[in-house]
Amino acid sequence: MNAMDIADNIAQIRQQIASACVKCSRNPEEIHLVAVSKKKPAADIEAAISAGQTLFGESYVQECVAKIDEVESAAEWHFIGGLQSNKVKYLAGKVAMIHSVDRLSLAEEIDRQWEKLNSTVDILIQVNLGAEESKSGTTADELLKLVSQVARLQHLRIKGLMALPPWEEDPEMVRPYFRQLRELAAQVEALGLPNVEMEELSMGMSHDFEAAVEEGATMVRIGTAIFGER
Repeated sequence: MNAMDIADNIAQIRQQIASACVKCSRNPEEIHLVAVSKKKPAADIEAAISAGQTLFGESYVQECVAKIDEVESAAEWHFIGGLQSNKVKYLAGKVAMIHSVDRLSLAEEIDRQWEKLNSTVDILIQVNLGAEESKSGTTADELLKLVSQVARLQHLRIKGLMALPPWEEDPEMVRPYFRQLRELAAQVEALGLPNVEMEELSMGMSHDFEAAVEEGATMVRIGTAIFGER
């Protein structure tokens, strides 16, 4: 896809976000567009940066690290894919946020790696709302326990929740999952734990992000609608 198409797509998505915000009386400035650049070349990312997009999400550790080194323009990188504990060390100090923390052992390894840097990293707790075996994420029932355990770690900060709900052709079928994530965030907030803020809800992708925005998303993860099919 050429640079002009990418720029046009980004502008279109931002317009759709703004329109969704009008419907639910939200400020579009509250919504962060995460451009999902997995399996796309650095040139496409540079084109997106030229169009004003600065936040990118990657799903594979090796590819993520390679792109961070390859892309010369300033950008903020988030890791959004399933993460094995033994790969965390490669991301340390390179990403601003990890969206996919779903178990204590992973959080402990993130804490260890950022401790070596004498630094902290922002994380989101991933919740598997559809109880799908093919997807990562803690269960809604286990969420409060996991947050309480992870909150004790000193080198990460829980900033919110992430979900990858079951795929449905009709975004309205996904809306209840988005609403559920917002309600779970309120339950976490009520615990009043240190190092825990429910500032971010990372939910919604190319075909359903408008419904996600209407239900409270602060981050939408858009790949295909920006960069085309992989």
